[in-house]
Amino acid sequence: MNTDLYARLAALGDPTRVRLLLVLDRHELTVGELCSVLQLPQSTVSRHLKVLADDGWLVARADGTSRQYRVPEDLDAGARRLWRVVREQAGEGELAQADGARAAQVLAERRARSTEFFSSAAGQWDALRTELFGRRQDLQALLGLVDDRWTIGDLGAGTGEVSALLAPFVRRIVAVDASREMLSAARRRLKELPNVELRHGELEALPLEDGELDAAVVFLVLHYVVDPSRAFAEIARVLKPGGKLLLVDMVPHERAELRAQMGHVWQGFGAEQLGAWSAAAGFAGLRYVPLPPDPQARGPRLFAATSTTGLHARRRTPPRRAAAGTAD
Repeated sequence: MNTDLYARLAALGDPTRVRLLLVLDRHELTVGELCSVLQLPQSTVSRHLKVLADDGWLVARADGTSRQYRVPEDLDAGARRLWRVVREQAGEGELAQADGARAAQVLAERRARSTEFFSSAAGQWDALRTELFGRRQDLQALLGLVDDRWTIGDLGAGTGEVSALLAPFVRRIVAVDASREMLSAARRRLKELPNVELRHGELEALPLEDGELDAAVVFLVLHYVVDPSRAFAEIARVLKPGGKLLLVDMVPHERAELRAQMGHVWQGFGAEQLGAWSAAAGFAGLRYVPLPPDPQARGPRLFAATSTTGLHARRRTPPRRAAAGTAD
């Protein structure tokens, strides 16, 4: 005797359970929504759901405090054949058609609730999302677009904030800074990230081999560099042909006090100036995009510039670098 067959037949022998399966074969719904679709009390719907779930006709997943039910995609071959026969016979009836129409209405109400929320919250959405998830979660998630096979140079790494953001998404980070004190702070921040290597060195004489990097990030450091043209040449040297450069810095500004207060050498950079330096170093083109100002920021506006090394960037033998781990 095939007990599985008789159990399945028994489960499908009730019209209410067949109605449930017809709806849940197309949609994933909660108990409350199924009560609206079938126009039955919750106790009745819950009882039949339990029978169907116990016999493997349904699966449920937690969704907050609710549970969403549906027909599983991995029904075994025998159950699929049996259900196909039942569905063909029962699915054309007036009751099944009415259930389908009410299910469509339930889903439309779901969409309406979302639409109503966004319509009322549009003016406050950015603040609401920031309150829930923080200011930078969307930007951090976009790092998932970075090629996970890359070695990236965080050039002028400071205390390692950029390296910490990038490290989970790439194969390897080489963080370089001229300040041993900054590198000590970076080591404390990055100690749990085994794919980050710290090196001491200047942007104008990078402690990196020719073509060692797939991409380089120069984040708010170029305005401290005495000779940016030489820094561009060095960055081109350590990038592979076709390597990417992302440079973030200040647009030209009149805040001369930053020279005295923070040791700035340059008062920002324009696209034409950066384009000349990058072209001379062997980069193929430069895209310069001013970034939206942060209302809470008190400093000059920033830009992001991107460029790609050509096939014939200058190469030379780099200076002998200090061994990794000598920042202290």
